[in-house]
Amino acid sequence: MTVAAPAHKRILLKLSGEALMGDDAFGINRATIVRMVEEIAEVTRMGVQVAVVIGGGNIFRGVAGGSVGMDRATADYMGMLATVMNALALADAMDKQGLTARVMSAIAIEQVVEPYVRPKALQYLEEGKVVVFAAGTGNPFFTTDTAAALRGAEIGAEVVLKATKVDGVYTADPKKDPAATRYTQLTFDEAMSRNLGILDATAFALCRDQKLPIRVFSIIKHGALKRVVMGEDEGTLVYA
Repeated sequence: MTVAAPAHKRILLKLSGEALMGDDAFGINRATIVRMVEEIAEVTRMGVQVAVVIGGGNIFRGVAGGSVGMDRATADYMGMLATVMNALALADAMDKQGLTARVMSAIAIEQVVEPYVRPKALQYLEEGKVVVFAAGTGNPFFTTDTAAALRGAEIGAEVVLKATKVDGVYTADPKKDPAATRYTQLTFDEAMSRNLGILDATAFALCRDQKLPIRVFSIIKHGALKRVVMGEDEGTLVYA
């Protein structure tokens, strides 16, 4: 029996910090992170090269009250440090699953994680290691969505996969409108004209300019990442 080959060889997976919380109010839910890593491990063992950009909302939102009135750049740097903490937790869970993970940070914390160096990241991917990009772009005023678009373009990813709690982009909020339907695919121009807010404006423009497709899917749905990688109808594809 012939086993179907994955539709993508190299992917950039964007995980929000909130996705790591599970049903908790903040922090990292161990069962949730283990389940996510199992899904990543499955596609890695199929020969897919996986890079991850992780957010920090699960940690920084928990202390965000203290950032009220704080300088925006300072608050953003705090958020970057939160992503480093999440990246370390993710890499640890991957190691326990038998994966080899490398955390690369956009800000220098060399005693803890290695700095982001593009050729090194490409080498790790070619070796079958999972690369976790931490600290966003390393600059304040840019989101981890923008980091995902930037790193995805830099490493030559075939698609940016935005993992959410909803299984795609809908015509309306499916929780509020039972008649809402899922878009299976959209062009960048259609997504813009309908103001769907798939990524922040900077990230979206970068993906559009680089003709880097975006697929929005549910990280909660079991097996969804594998179905996306295999090219099945999962989530919503946004393309040039």
